[in-house]
Amino acid sequence: MKNILSIFLYLPLMAFSQLKWTNVDSVYQPLPPSVHVYFSNDSINGKPNRCYYVTASLKDKSLQFLVDTGLEKRYTPDQYFERNKHPLLVVNCTFFEFAHNRNLNLVVQNGKPVCFNSQFLAGKGKDTLTYNHVLPSAFGISKKRQADIAWTYSDSLLPYVYAFQQSYPAIRDSVAIYSVEGLTKLYSRKLSVSPVYNKWNVETAFGGGPVLVQNGAVQITNNEEQKFAGKAIADKHPRTAVGYTDDNRIIVLVIEGRFPGKAEGATLTEEASILQQLNCIEAMNLDGGGSSCLLINGKPTITPSDKEGQRPIPAAFIIQKL
Repeated sequence: MKNILSIFLYLPLMAFSQLKWTNVDSVYQPLPPSVHVYFSNDSINGKPNRCYYVTASLKDKSLQFLVDTGLEKRYTPDQYFERNKHPLLVVNCTFFEFAHNRNLNLVVQNGKPVCFNSQFLAGKGKDTLTYNHVLPSAFGISKKRQADIAWTYSDSLLPYVYAFQQSYPAIRDSVAIYSVEGLTKLYSRKLSVSPVYNKWNVETAFGGGPVLVQNGAVQITNNEEQKFAGKAIADKHPRTAVGYTDDNRIIVLVIEGRFPGKAEGATLTEEASILQQLNCIEAMNLDGGGSSCLLINGKPTITPSDKEGQRPIPAAFIIQKL
């Protein structure tokens, strides 16, 4: 079953025709000339849909691309909007655990990591004493305003992040924590590969996963990152994603969901196909479900699926107009 699923996830997707998008800039003014907002309610595989995407140019020096985190506190997107002095865009990003409001993904602010990956997943049941070592994906922007998606290694004892430019399978082992050198030796021993990694020179970065698009093609690394299991891969949910194009535009996508008959969401493969249609050369999934929320100039786009409204989140990606 796992091999069948892997093949399904890596096949080029022709699941539905190209979505038709309407420019809705007028609803979200004022916008700089390099930023545009689009809406579609075309059905996805015959199911009702509502989704938005924003495109913003990395070449526009009047825009700042930032990430804010509550550092073990969670805030709603409205609260991030207020605490960041009314930025142009606020969108949810990292995954988290509810018990301690802790980010489970990398966050880099001003070139320094402030939140760190969960680099291993503890086994369950008969595998309690084993650990699956993974390289979680992250989206980063360098000082030169170049975007990149990489699989990353981070450690609270390190002042920088290591980036791998290709994915590697999760490795099961009885040791919980490895240095990046130890982890690559483990890969070499068990997979007969020698992973290549470098310091990741990014000013802003945030994690999520899995990666959805690589080199302009739909290639989903869920099996490698072990982000979702079982039906969660193919079920429709609200989704948030980020990607970039070869002309240095960032794409932020949100898909409304869990509203039967109005907006039912998308599967990971459908989300990936949309991002490919938007000409992303790389794209990755972010936290979705009740966390999915996008504000533009403080105005909402999709309706969050939680009955309480906006879910408090531990980090938000922000585009600020200087």
